[in-house]
Amino acid sequence: MNGVLGDALRYLNDPLSWTGPTGILALLADHLWMTFVAVVLAAVVALPLGLWLGHTGRRGTLVVAVANLTRAIPTLALLFVFTAGLGLGQLPTILAVAIFAVPPILSNSYTGVQDVSPAAREAGAGMGMSPTRLLTAVELPLAMPLIAAGLRTAVVQVVATVTLASLVGGGGLGLIIANGIATQRYGQALAGALLVVVVCLGLEGLLALVQRMLTPAPLRAVSGEGLRRSRRDAVGA
Repeated sequence: MNGVLGDALRYLNDPLSWTGPTGILALLADHLWMTFVAVVLAAVVALPLGLWLGHTGRRGTLVVAVANLTRAIPTLALLFVFTAGLGLGQLPTILAVAIFAVPPILSNSYTGVQDVSPAAREAGAGMGMSPTRLLTAVELPLAMPLIAAGLRTAVVQVVATVTLASLVGGGGLGLIIANGIATQRYGQALAGALLVVVVCLGLEGLLALVQRMLTPAPLRAVSGEGLRRSRRDAVGA
């Protein structure tokens, strides 16, 4: 294992590994681009649907349950289905992982709006707000922490899954892993895996910060007090 790890570090420290059309920087750009497009496509479908279902309460549980069933479909199978119809390249990967990103965005959007306090809704209605105004001015801000958490989950899942793009000529950091395995350069394959892990952790931390910024200050205070109370209870136990 030490030999493979050493080979991985040497690969990462080699300036030639970072340049050229198949270098780390170019493949990272492809990886992030496919992630961005896939998450945007998923959000365009799932976010409005989740907000509307949460606001109206009409068959929301059923729709979310059906969406969650897509998690049982192997992404690799979807990838090959889209490749058969669309050919090789980035598009099949983007579509396959976009479907994979729909459930967390849809579920969190629906749950976030559904969990808004009835008192807040009644206050908005008492001020004469229309249903649309109530959704955008009251429910959406209060649901934003859960919505942001759903997007955060989707992004991290997609970043990890986009590595499959290398199997259908889509590029991305998975190409480093695939080439390393194919040529029995397992240090290179490990380096590619480490790069994916670092990107996932980096985006997780960045989006956690964004999620906190999108959370209204009163909700942050309530969440912080709840966390402190939980810690005190744990210490007391």
